[in-house]
Amino acid sequence: MNLTISGHHLDVTPALRTYVTSKLDRITRHFDQVVDVKVILTVEKQKEKERRQRAECNIHVKGNDMFAESSHADLYAAVDELVDKLDRQVVRHKDRLQDHHHAAPKRVM
Repeated sequence: MNLTISGHHLDVTPALRTYVTSKLDRITRHFDQVVDVKVILTVEKQKEKERRQRAECNIHVKGNDMFAESSHADLYAAVDELVDKLDRQVVRHKDRLQDHHHAAPKRVM
């Protein structure tokens, strides 16, 4: 899995980097065919302080690309919300890949 964490208008500290990677381990625990992950952490220059910190992520898994974004007053809370959204998407994708059809029982005559 290729992981890229970048910051826009902020420096990505080692503590923030380890927090994001530890949270993204939850996604790889559910679905191990993750090819590429790109995370962008942004601080926007808005007047309101509420939704200023933003986290967005692109995930390339086998057969699909997924995108999610989240904004919050706290960057760590935005990352938590982002991982929750991505986790739901990955579980739904994994569920679609699985074959849920049962073979018809053989008749004995």
